[in-house]
Order: sequence, then C-alpha cells, then structure tokens
Amino acid sequence: MEYAPNDLTHRERYKVLTGFVLPRPIAWVTTIGPTGVVNAAPFSFFNVFCEDPPLCMFAANLRPDGRVKDTAANIQRSGEFVVNLADEPLARAMHDSSGDFPPETGEPGYLGLKLAPSTKVAVPRLADTPWAMECKTWKTIDVNGDRQLFIGEGINFYIRDELWDDTAMRVHMDRYHPVGRMFADRYCRTDDRIVFPPAQGAP
Repeated sequence: MEYAPNDLTHRERYKVLTGFVLPRPIAWVTTIGPTGVVNAAPFSFFNVFCEDPPLCMFAANLRPDGRVKDTAANIQRSGEFVVNLADEPLARAMHDSSGDFPPETGEPGYLGLKLAPSTKVAVPRLADTPWAMECKTWKTIDVNGDRQLFIGEGINFYIRDELWDDTAMRVHMDRYHPVGRMFADRYCRTDDRIVFPPAQGAP
C-alpha cells in the first residue's frame, strides 16, 4: 500500500503518521497565562533534537474553532515554557489535561496537580514530574498559518532524585516508568524492554 500525502486529507495524513510512528514521547508543557493562570497541556508531536545547545521541539495546532491554543499564545507572549514528562502515576492526569479548558481555568489546579517553582524561568514545573526542562524559545516556525513549531532551548534540567545516578550520570531504569503516546486515546507503558550487546560493526 502506498499513498502520496497530497492524495490524503489532513485527517488521513494525521492517522497514517500517528498510527505508525510509535510510541511517541509526550511533552507536558506548562506555561503562564496573562493573568497568572498556569496552563498544562500534552503534545505528542515532540522530541529532543540536540544537546549543544539542548533543543526540543513540539507542534501546536489551532483549536478546531480556529482559536490559538493557550500554550501557543502564552509562549508567544513570554518566550518561556517548561517541558514536563509524565510517568505512570501521572499518566491519567496528563491525559485529562488534554481536554478543553477555558483560559481562566488552569489544568494543574483543576486536576489537583502540585506546582513547584522553576529555577531559571518564571513558569513553574509540575512538582511530581520525573523530569522537566526549563526552556526559552529558540525559534518558532509557522506552518501553513495553522500550526506553530516551537523549538525550545533547555536552560535548566530537573530530575527526581531517586531516578538518577549522578556519579555514573545514568538513569535508574528500574525506577523510571515513562508512558508513550500511541494514537487517539491510547498510551503505552515502557517497562517491557529489549537489551542488546554493543554493536560491533564489520571487521
């Protein structure tokens, strides 16, 4: 089976991409609104791309009615955001925060999520997140007028203490249980892991 993207509708392209590019990491992005309301929303068109400088990117499209999403509006105004990652205990709240909330209702407060101050940006992180990256906007790319690609430079990392060996600079994988996005309202656990010996290459 083959498709040329131009022969598919936007929705059909979305279903092809999200149905096979699996699992996808989820950026649970916190921002601050103009009245101080803290917004938290998940985005699974997301990944990290570079370590020098540390760069991440996620895509925020318009709402179905054409309005700009709160996350996008807040970043465009302040130039700051925090990428939080969700593990299994936070997965349901992360999913629930993807619902339609008015700008005056902060998802963390509504869902009972604790906040903690960030170190280098005004935007707080989610207090129970296993990992968070405080970001300043590095570049924004407009796509067709209906989607923004936000590229953030990480200027501070937060790691939950018990997840990290700071001598070996390595995560304790037996303690870290992140979730990934599949498609629609489906997610996956990541504890079923495969370990191979180091690749040797050809002699």
